[in-house]
Amino acid sequence: MGFFSFFGRVLFSAIFILSAWPAFNEFGTDGGLAAKELAPKFSVLKDHLSSKMGFALPDVDPIHLAGAVIALKGLGGILFVLNSNIGAFLLIIQLAFTTPLIYDFYNFSPDTPKFGVLLNDFLQQAALVGALFFFIGMKNSITKRGQVTKKKIHKTKTG
Repeated sequence: MGFFSFFGRVLFSAIFILSAWPAFNEFGTDGGLAAKELAPKFSVLKDHLSSKMGFALPDVDPIHLAGAVIALKGLGGILFVLNSNIGAFLLIIQLAFTTPLIYDFYNFSPDTPKFGVLLNDFLQQAALVGALFFFIGMKNSITKRGQVTKKKIHKTKTG
Protein backbone atom coordinates (compact mmCIF):
# COMPACT_ATOMS: atom_id res chain seq x y z
CA MET A 1 0.00 0.00 0.00
CA GLY A 2 2.87 2.37 0.77
CA PHE A 3 4.29 2.03 -2.74
CA PHE A 4 0.95 2.82 -4.38
CA SER A 5 0.51 5.88 -2.17
CA PHE A 6 3.98 7.13 -3.13
CA PHE A 7 3.42 6.36 -6.80
CA GLY A 8 0.10 8.23 -6.76
CA ARG A 9 1.72 11.26 -5.15
CA VAL A 10 4.49 11.21 -7.77
CA LEU A 11 1.97 11.09 -10.62
CA PHE A 12 -0.18 13.80 -9.08
CA SER A 13 2.69 16.17 -8.38
CA ALA A 14 4.13 15.57 -11.85
CA ILE A 15 1.37 17.86 -13.15
CA PHE A 16 2.82 20.73 -11.13
CA ILE A 17 6.53 19.98 -11.34
CA LEU A 18 6.50 19.35 -15.10
CA SER A 19 4.59 22.57 -15.72
CA ALA A 20 6.87 24.61 -13.42
CA TRP A 21 10.10 23.37 -15.01
CA PRO A 22 9.65 24.89 -18.52
CA ALA A 23 8.25 28.08 -17.00
CA PHE A 24 11.36 28.30 -14.80
CA ASN A 25 13.66 27.71 -17.78
CA GLU A 26 12.06 30.46 -19.90
CA PHE A 27 11.64 32.89 -16.98
CA GLY A 28 14.67 35.01 -17.89
CA THR A 29 14.63 38.73 -17.08
CA ASP A 30 11.11 39.43 -18.36
CA GLY A 31 9.26 36.61 -16.57
CA GLY A 32 8.74 34.58 -19.72
CA LEU A 33 5.40 33.46 -21.06
CA ALA A 34 3.94 33.04 -17.57
CA ALA A 35 4.33 36.76 -16.78
CA LYS A 36 2.99 37.75 -20.19
CA GLU A 37 -0.09 35.58 -19.69
CA LEU A 38 -0.78 36.66 -16.11
CA ALA A 39 -0.14 40.41 -16.52
CA PRO A 40 -3.28 41.47 -18.43
CA LYS A 41 -5.60 39.21 -16.47
CA PHE A 42 -4.17 40.34 -13.14
CA SER A 43 -4.49 43.97 -14.23
CA VAL A 44 -8.20 43.49 -14.97
CA LEU A 45 -8.69 41.79 -11.59
CA LYS A 46 -6.81 44.54 -9.76
CA ASP A 47 -8.87 47.28 -11.47
CA HIS A 48 -12.10 45.46 -10.68
CA LEU A 49 -11.21 44.96 -7.01
CA SER A 50 -10.01 48.56 -6.68
CA SER A 51 -13.32 49.88 -8.01
CA LYS A 52 -15.34 47.64 -5.66
CA MET A 53 -13.23 48.31 -2.56
CA GLY A 54 -12.96 52.06 -3.06
CA PHE A 55 -9.17 52.32 -2.84
CA ALA A 56 -6.30 51.49 -5.17
CA LEU A 57 -4.52 48.22 -4.66
CA PRO A 58 -0.72 48.33 -4.79
CA ASP A 59 1.03 47.54 -8.04
CA VAL A 60 2.47 44.06 -8.30
CA ASP A 61 5.11 43.34 -10.90
CA PRO A 62 3.97 40.47 -13.16
CA ILE A 63 7.51 39.07 -13.02
CA HIS A 64 7.21 38.63 -9.25
CA LEU A 65 3.75 37.17 -9.68
CA ALA A 66 4.99 34.61 -12.21
CA GLY A 67 8.00 33.80 -10.03
CA ALA A 68 5.75 33.15 -7.05
CA VAL A 69 3.49 30.87 -9.10
CA ILE A 70 6.48 28.89 -10.39
CA ALA A 71 7.96 28.60 -6.89
CA LEU A 72 4.64 27.44 -5.39
CA LYS A 73 4.23 24.80 -8.11
CA GLY A 74 7.78 23.48 -7.85
CA LEU A 75 8.20 23.53 -4.09
CA GLY A 76 4.64 22.37 -3.44
CA GLY A 77 5.01 19.48 -5.89
CA ILE A 78 8.29 18.31 -4.37
CA LEU A 79 6.96 18.53 -0.80
CA PHE A 80 3.76 16.74 -1.86
CA VAL A 81 5.82 13.80 -3.14
CA LEU A 82 7.49 13.68 0.26
CA ASN A 83 4.04 13.29 1.87
CA SER A 84 3.93 16.77 3.39
CA ASN A 85 0.77 18.70 4.23
CA ILE A 86 2.72 21.90 3.61
CA GLY A 87 3.22 20.87 -0.01
CA ALA A 88 -0.51 20.29 -0.39
CA PHE A 89 -1.26 23.70 1.15
CA LEU A 90 1.22 25.42 -1.20
CA LEU A 91 -0.44 23.77 -4.19
CA ILE A 92 -3.90 24.79 -2.92
CA ILE A 93 -2.74 28.41 -2.58
CA GLN A 94 -1.30 28.35 -6.10
CA LEU A 95 -4.44 26.83 -7.59
CA ALA A 96 -6.80 29.10 -5.66
CA PHE A 97 -4.97 32.17 -6.93
CA THR A 98 -4.27 31.23 -10.54
CA THR A 99 -7.33 29.20 -11.52
CA PRO A 100 -9.84 32.09 -11.59
CA LEU A 101 -7.26 34.28 -13.33
CA ILE A 102 -6.20 31.93 -16.10
CA TYR A 103 -9.49 30.15 -16.75
CA ASP A 104 -11.78 33.20 -16.84
CA PHE A 105 -14.84 31.55 -18.38
CA TYR A 106 -17.03 34.12 -16.63
CA ASN A 107 -15.84 36.79 -19.11
CA PHE A 108 -17.36 34.93 -22.07
CA SER A 109 -20.90 34.23 -23.24
CA PRO A 110 -22.04 30.61 -22.87
CA ASP A 111 -22.67 30.59 -26.63
CA THR A 112 -18.99 31.02 -27.53
CA PRO A 113 -16.77 27.96 -27.97
CA LYS A 114 -14.10 29.42 -25.68
CA PHE A 115 -16.57 29.39 -22.76
CA GLY A 116 -16.87 25.59 -22.78
CA VAL A 117 -13.13 25.05 -23.01
CA LEU A 118 -12.36 27.48 -20.19
CA LEU A 119 -15.16 26.13 -18.00
CA ASN A 120 -13.88 22.58 -18.48
CA ASP A 121 -10.33 23.60 -17.58
CA PHE A 122 -11.59 25.59 -14.58
CA LEU A 123 -13.50 22.56 -13.29
CA GLN A 124 -10.46 20.33 -13.72
CA GLN A 125 -8.40 22.72 -11.61
CA ALA A 126 -11.18 22.78 -9.01
CA ALA A 127 -11.04 18.97 -8.95
CA LEU A 128 -7.30 19.17 -8.24
CA VAL A 129 -8.03 21.44 -5.27
CA GLY A 130 -10.60 18.91 -4.07
CA ALA A 131 -8.06 16.08 -4.37
CA LEU A 132 -5.56 18.09 -2.33
CA PHE A 133 -8.14 18.73 0.40
CA PHE A 134 -8.97 15.00 0.33
CA PHE A 135 -5.26 14.19 0.77
CA ILE A 136 -4.98 16.53 3.77
CA GLY A 137 -8.16 15.15 5.33
CA MET A 138 -7.15 11.52 4.85
CA LYS A 139 -3.65 12.13 6.15
CA ASN A 140 -5.03 13.81 9.27
CA SER A 141 -7.60 11.06 9.87
CA ILE A 142 -5.00 8.30 9.49
CA THR A 143 -2.69 10.08 11.91
CA LYS A 144 -5.46 10.48 14.48
CA ARG A 145 -6.61 6.90 14.03
CA GLY A 146 -3.12 5.62 14.83
CA GLN A 147 -3.05 7.46 18.13
CA VAL A 148 -5.05 5.38 20.54
CA THR A 149 -5.82 7.18 23.74
CA LYS A 150 -6.41 5.25 26.90
CA LYS A 151 -9.46 6.23 28.90
CA LYS A 152 -8.87 7.06 32.52
CA ILE A 153 -10.77 4.97 34.98
CA HIS A 154 -12.13 7.12 37.75
CA LYS A 155 -12.14 5.39 41.08
CA THR A 156 -14.58 6.52 43.68
CA LYS A 157 -13.10 7.70 46.92
CA THR A 158 -14.23 5.88 49.98
CA GLY A 159 -13.58 7.41 53.31
